[in-house]
Amino acid sequence: MAKRHRIDPSDYRSIVFLTGAGISVASGIRPYRGPGGLWNDETLVKFSDLETFRKDPLAVWRFMSETRRISAAARPNPAHLALAELEVRLEAEQSLTVITQNIDGLHRRAGSSHVIEFHGSVTRTRCSNHRCDFPAFEDPLLHADSVPLCSVCGAPLRPDVVFFGEIIPSVRGAAAMEALADCDLFVAVGTSASVYPATRFVEWAWKRNARTVFVNVESFRDRDPVAATWFREEYIGPAERILPRLFGEGLDEEELDGYRPEVLEDLPEARE
Repeated sequence: MAKRHRIDPSDYRSIVFLTGAGISVASGIRPYRGPGGLWNDETLVKFSDLETFRKDPLAVWRFMSETRRISAAARPNPAHLALAELEVRLEAEQSLTVITQNIDGLHRRAGSSHVIEFHGSVTRTRCSNHRCDFPAFEDPLLHADSVPLCSVCGAPLRPDVVFFGEIIPSVRGAAAMEALADCDLFVAVGTSASVYPATRFVEWAWKRNARTVFVNVESFRDRDPVAATWFREEYIGPAERILPRLFGEGLDEEELDGYRPEVLEDLPEARE
């Protein structure tokens, strides 16, 4: 008889999900890495760079306007909805935080209320002048023909995303660390877990004795066997298929593309 897998959220007080591009693939948004990944295209990487924005803001706005259009047309898939529904089911003393590396805004649209958009959101616009106090705002407009200007200081407006060459805003980093401080269940979904500082999140959670879970279409252990041992278990398969069942009625092991439980001799303390 196949083993049945289920994570009971009532067993945990502070749940943290780290999500990457893989969770939005079923919504029609390309992943960043891997086959067909956005970062395989040098042109796309160029238009996600701070220096490019400084030199040619209109070219960046044309690229980001298309990204904004795609994100606006996308709809939250069952993986996004599962996290939002899980949050609603929690008791008052429990918490659920979504730290997302995505800029598509789909977690908020799915109904999740405690979302840290680590790399910002392409749905928002802000002033490029760091001394200006004009706040970021939701902006449905596409700025493919001209660069919008700040009504306060006159500087070019920009998408509220973290470009290559920029650091994560301190307020987002602090919010992520606050969530991880009390975390007793950490689940990484659809992410390569290869971008700092997100790559350290699982290590910090593991050192706080949290249960650490990896959900992805590819095994982390196959790609980085040493770093992957911070995860106590892996569920291999599409997030939109796994998450609703893993945190709901459960799913049989045969429904997974792969399952890898904790291997004691591979645990981090065994290397110390």
